[in-house]
Amino acid sequence: MEKGLTLVIHWFDSLESTHQYLITSLREGTLFAPCAIGATTQTNGVGSRGNAWVGEAGNLFFSFCVEEKQLPLDLPLASVSIYFSALVKQILEDKGSCVWLKWPNDFYCDTKKIGGMITTKTSVTIVGSIGLNLCSAPENFGTLDIIITPKALAEDLIAKVEEKISWKKVFSKYKIEFDQNRNFSFHLDGKLVSLRDAVLCDDGSIELENKKVYSLR
Repeated sequence: MEKGLTLVIHWFDSLESTHQYLITSLREGTLFAPCAIGATTQTNGVGSRGNAWVGEAGNLFFSFCVEEKQLPLDLPLASVSIYFSALVKQILEDKGSCVWLKWPNDFYCDTKKIGGMITTKTSVTIVGSIGLNLCSAPENFGTLDIIITPKALAEDLIAKVEEKISWKKVFSKYKIEFDQNRNFSFHLDGKLVSLRDAVLCDDGSIELENKKVYSLR
């Protein structure tokens, strides 16, 4: 068990996917919430819309799980990815990063994506997974603008999750920077949709053309 943490963090040299490994382990009963999985390299990680998120040593490939009852009572589960992403963003911002979040839970530095967060609910357990380019990136992607090790960031995130900061407090900061989304788009039902006229709701969803859209990952 990592010092000062109640979640056990298991580190591996290489995994196909920390997300899938953790979900499979939970279903097979070999791991139990709360716990976390990290890998030095990842060969077939799960990205948005089913895309692979792979990468080299030095980047962050990390998954963790908690039971619903361990989350803030006011947190809308449909926006749990936003919540976890905002915690990561706050950690990095406090260390001097200019990272920002594109709705719902992609990490950007300037105009380039540097990572993302996905979540999956299995029974009463929420699994959150983050891939973040800390030191290297594929073509057309960016890297984080500060230096931090994968293990340090993972431990900081777990500590932040354990604080059970209210959704109201976390969201109040998230919505301040939402206007940075106006020049970007997101995928909805296989189509690229502009965020220019999106209205951010208090539960983390957005309204577009009189329709409410929630994070789908």
